[in-house]
Amino acid sequence: MTKPNTPAARGPFAFWTGMQLWKQIFIALVAGLIIGVLLNQTGNADIAKSVKPLGDLFIRGIKMLIVPLIFVSLVTGVASLQNLSTMGRLSLKTVVLYLGTTAVAITIGLALAVVFEPGVGVDLGSAKAVAAKEAPSLVNILIGIVPTNPIEAFATGNVLQIIVFAILFGLSITLAGDAAKPVRVFFESAAEVIYKLTSVVISFAPYGVFALMIWVAGTYGMDVLAPLAKVIAMVYLGCLVHAVVVYGGMIRVLARLNPVRYFQGCIEPVMVAFTSTSSSGTLPVSMMAAERNLGVPRSVSSFVLPLGATINMDGTALYQGVCAVFIAQAYGVDLNSGQYLTIVLTATLASIGTAGVPGAGLIMLSLVLASVGLPLEGIAIIAGIDRILDMARTALNVAGDTAVSVTVARSEGQLDQAVYDTAHVLRADDLSPTGVAPAPETARAAS
Repeated sequence: MTKPNTPAARGPFAFWTGMQLWKQIFIALVAGLIIGVLLNQTGNADIAKSVKPLGDLFIRGIKMLIVPLIFVSLVTGVASLQNLSTMGRLSLKTVVLYLGTTAVAITIGLALAVVFEPGVGVDLGSAKAVAAKEAPSLVNILIGIVPTNPIEAFATGNVLQIIVFAILFGLSITLAGDAAKPVRVFFESAAEVIYKLTSVVISFAPYGVFALMIWVAGTYGMDVLAPLAKVIAMVYLGCLVHAVVVYGGMIRVLARLNPVRYFQGCIEPVMVAFTSTSSSGTLPVSMMAAERNLGVPRSVSSFVLPLGATINMDGTALYQGVCAVFIAQAYGVDLNSGQYLTIVLTATLASIGTAGVPGAGLIMLSLVLASVGLPLEGIAIIAGIDRILDMARTALNVAGDTAVSVTVARSEGQLDQAVYDTAHVLRADDLSPTGVAPAPETARAAS
């Protein structure tokens, strides 16, 4: 017998548990920010640090899902494609959109930094030396995506290698025909189990976000923001412009959809990405939101989103553009048009090899600076505010993942228009350990 989903049945916390998940996350984010700043200003930063383990627990929970979620959902999605040419089209569209938006992102970052000159008047004379990083060659990147040991790829969380193995495995299921039917059925069942586990973990997102925001605001406070406020403002402004103009334009022009609904539908993963600063860690939330809020089928989201979590680094590229010009201005170095073009190309290609983990942007920044001969010592001062910048750029990365998934699904005629046009259906009690998420038709009827 199904338990009634009424305020009385949900108990004394009916108002909170019945609230849409994105509202819960937003409230938790704002409350955590306010409490964290107050703790920092009153000299109680240690209290802010003491709640970080709660946020870490949530992050570990969603990271726990990454490998099994990518593998089973991608195998299932690829195995469901009867026409192999469909796989080729999905791959081409996805990679072109990801690399194209990345190039635009770094161009926006460069333009903002050139116009507003955040590095003028900044003294970097006391910066500590930073070791240069050697950029991997394109050949090594392409060779490295094929795993020599799939089990090792699973153990180390090498997302690109897992994606390649899952695609080949799924294609083999299709090619094997009826003989592989038991394997296909197994992975379809496994995918349903993993999606349910994902729902359970995501239901704790507000509490993890609350703890992480207390820690970030309580640890950094306002003092670290003041000296480099212009750099922070440029990165955040650039991310906002890129999201509204590029992603909004992509949804309107290429997908011919309402961009407002897109922004509403991706708000949960964007806020989780903002606090966790991990594109890969946000992947389970992105896949859930893409399917339930935006109508992207699993056959598309299971391929586009994991790939995006690895190679789509729009926010990171934009950040590199701002920081490269900032460092050049702070050291009095004038960049020419050829160097600007080199920065765009280096950041775009480097994004392919950037892991979707916190702090990877600094490694990529060293590659960009080295490509145009800028002093690597400038990274030291950027490192002091990297966490603040990482929040914005990761949120933009994840927003880009969902935008491309919607655009690709629409171009393939697989987007569920009714789900896309419906206001949020994802609620906290739908994701509880005892709750049962409604079918899309039921959710639309109830909204």
